[in-house]
Amino acid sequence: MSLWRTKSIEESLADSHLEHRSLKRTLGTWDLMVMGVAVAVGAGIFSVGARAAGQYAGPSVSLSFLLAALTCALAIMCYAEFASTVPVAGSAYTFTYATLGELVAWIIGWDLILEMLTAAAVIAKYWGIYLSLVFDLWGWSIPDTLNLAGLQVSWGPFIIVAIFTTLLVLGTQLSARVGAVFTVIKVAIVLFVIVVGAFFIRPENYVPFIPESVPTEGGSSDVWSQSLFAFLTGAAPAQYGVFGLLAGASLVFFAFIGFDVVATSAEEVRDPQKNLPRGILGGLAIVSVLYIGVSLVLTGMVPYTTLAEAEDPSLATAFVAVGADWAAQVISVGILAGLTTVIMVLLLGLARILFAMSRDGLLPRSLSVTSEKRRTPVRVQIISGVLVALLAGLTDVGVLEEMINIGTLSAFVLVSIAVIVLRKKRPDLPRAFRVPLSPFLPILSAVLCLWLMFNLTTLTWVRFLIWLAAGLVIYFAYGRRHSVLGKQNAERQLAQD
Repeated sequence: MSLWRTKSIEESLADSHLEHRSLKRTLGTWDLMVMGVAVAVGAGIFSVGARAAGQYAGPSVSLSFLLAALTCALAIMCYAEFASTVPVAGSAYTFTYATLGELVAWIIGWDLILEMLTAAAVIAKYWGIYLSLVFDLWGWSIPDTLNLAGLQVSWGPFIIVAIFTTLLVLGTQLSARVGAVFTVIKVAIVLFVIVVGAFFIRPENYVPFIPESVPTEGGSSDVWSQSLFAFLTGAAPAQYGVFGLLAGASLVFFAFIGFDVVATSAEEVRDPQKNLPRGILGGLAIVSVLYIGVSLVLTGMVPYTTLAEAEDPSLATAFVAVGADWAAQVISVGILAGLTTVIMVLLLGLARILFAMSRDGLLPRSLSVTSEKRRTPVRVQIISGVLVALLAGLTDVGVLEEMINIGTLSAFVLVSIAVIVLRKKRPDLPRAFRVPLSPFLPILSAVLCLWLMFNLTTLTWVRFLIWLAAGLVIYFAYGRRHSVLGKQNAERQLAQD
């Protein structure tokens, strides 16, 4: 059936050499590691851990980070095997096209667009807000919004998105070098915070490490704010305890999204069979150490109840509580530097997904044309920048935060399954990296990602299903009829007849 037609590995590799529709290989292992750290270490390291500790896990939030890191590691190993076998732009979209068929590939590509578009818009919005906060620290009172013809416009997102869209059009390697500078700055600030915070640790704050479970006040009365798991099972929403730890893992998983974005750059990597696995897994290892270090310092500095009482808990909350108010200034600068690189990598990833889907004809094929000199997808990169800037600058994107998680997790599930399928279908393919203990670890990866998805709210699931429905309408109205693979199969059939 045409809905399940698959694109062979050989066809995908051949597409990466098409004239005016291919990308230039300029990235090495270090570039990929920096890209992974750049996209993962953002505002989340300064805020999401504090929120998870105060509202869900208590001191055991470090275990929440560890569980999220292990779940991410399992999925990323699947990405690494695929990316080293099929070093072509598109990430999970390309991988599923080769294994599970065109319809599933479209769905996962549509999910990735959701993930990267909403993530880039949310981060760009926060970048503008934190820029105003940094100006306040310097004594400059500059609002983060402007009133234009009665419309509230956030000007910061337009500036940062325009800058990085221009850099990405000029070349991926140039963008990577600029991103590396910001990444070094923010990692240095994170290490500084960990070292200084360690002097304020009090061991009694770690007790009890996993606080006793308590019911969430008013949680069961709001259907939309319940997790899907609680809604389906009738379990009363609760804070802390083992389920609180697991809910905390679902929340902090947001801090790990982005490593799949690194895989979208596979077509721009030198010696991808060797560099891709090393770069992706190396970046994840660095990020995991930083996150767990911050969470241990955070919960050791102040009781988790102090974080629970704060209206908007963050790492700054802990430093202020111990009398180190100066840290808020350092953290604000760190957040701004962190968000800057996240925006860059997400813009890159969004453009590469759109590029791959348009090259296959599922979106207008004219979008996949690359520049003659720099071989960058100029058209689709500019369109990506315009969409992100408009969404961030003109709308309230905060309500879409959990959509980022569900888009990522759904991609992780399908890639984990696709690795097993490709092993069965094409055991002959050379694999520079292989997921150990297959199929056990890929299955475990899919199960853990599904569990994290079920811990997201019912409202998030409803919005996700609406997004999928819209995507299916576009596929059947346009993508299926314009598919390059579909046209090639039809031509082969005519030739045989």
